[in-house]
Amino acid sequence: MRRSAEGWEMAVIEPQKEPAAAAGKGKRWQKLLLALPKGLVDAGEKPEQTAVREVREETGLVAAPVIKLGDIKYVYVRSWGDQQRVFKIVSFYLLLFESGTIDQIADDMRIEVKRALWIPLAEAEGKLAYKGEKDMVLLAQKYLREHTEL
Repeated sequence: MRRSAEGWEMAVIEPQKEPAAAAGKGKRWQKLLLALPKGLVDAGEKPEQTAVREVREETGLVAAPVIKLGDIKYVYVRSWGDQQRVFKIVSFYLLLFESGTIDQIADDMRIEVKRALWIPLAEAEGKLAYKGEKDMVLLAQKYLREHTEL
């Protein structure tokens, strides 16, 4: 999150689409799919450290953690290899922008991230693709309303 003259903004990513995953399963291409940065916890890393690292890798931004917003749990079927069902828990944190330039990411991250961009926090719930992430936006909005010192 960052505060601008117009209000709070949120850094989001447009993931690279996976045509193989969408083909033949009744899914239609979305014109624009926006999501929150996320990724796997590395060995010896705490979830909060993962959040900071993933935001840096996927958006190009350095941010400081404020509070854990919550967890989302979901199941997906791998679109590669063994087609196994995978249960996943993703922890989300409210982070405040410190430095960096949005979308200035390493070339090897372009496999995962098409682009990163700032969007108004007030519009984020309507623009994000996934319900659990929309819920995190509502929690972030509530926290920021209650903590005006930020």
